[in-house]
Amino acid sequence: MDGVIVDSMPYHFISWFETLKKYDVTVSPFDIYEKEGEKCETCVERFFKRDNIKCNNKIMEEVLKLRDKLYKKYFKVFLFPDIEQVINKLKKEGFLLAIVTGSNRDKVKSMLPKKIISKFDVIIAADMIKKGKPHPDSYLTAAKQLKVKPSECIVIENAPNGIKAAKAAKMFCVAVTTSLPKQYLKYADIICKKVSDIL
Repeated sequence: MDGVIVDSMPYHFISWFETLKKYDVTVSPFDIYEKEGEKCETCVERFFKRDNIKCNNKIMEEVLKLRDKLYKKYFKVFLFPDIEQVINKLKKEGFLLAIVTGSNRDKVKSMLPKKIISKFDVIIAADMIKKGKPHPDSYLTAAKQLKVKPSECIVIENAPNGIKAAKAAKMFCVAVTTSLPKQYLKYADIICKKVSDIL
């Protein structure tokens, strides 16, 4: 979803940056973009550990609450150009469609217009699985719910963790350079500039 359907990564970065600086933790856009798809709790633990700052359950709760508050404050829905055309064409041609995201279900509903959500057969969000990307669980769950084999799936990703998850699930992966340059996406089977290049 993020970075593939919705141009939301800049909002993710600014909300993380402003939240973490209150705890003397500094992050760059690449810190956020490169690890996109991970569960938020995993990100917090890693950043705090990297900067040698203690993080307990109370701090974790505060960080996640403030980060969500700031994200909602800044976020504006900007669908990538042609994404609606891509979704409609795939649907018309009989493809089963799934969203597999590191965001929670409530965020999916708030970020995506109903006309987009209605096109998808399955939505797998972070709060529906135990292990987030780069683990393959989310993609394998999507395949199971769609009643297809992993080898029959094509994943469109924009981040290294998502690509690793797709490949670990034995799925073909197309990467798009909407968030990161192609050197960060080298494990994908194909790299495109934008999603509409797959048509």
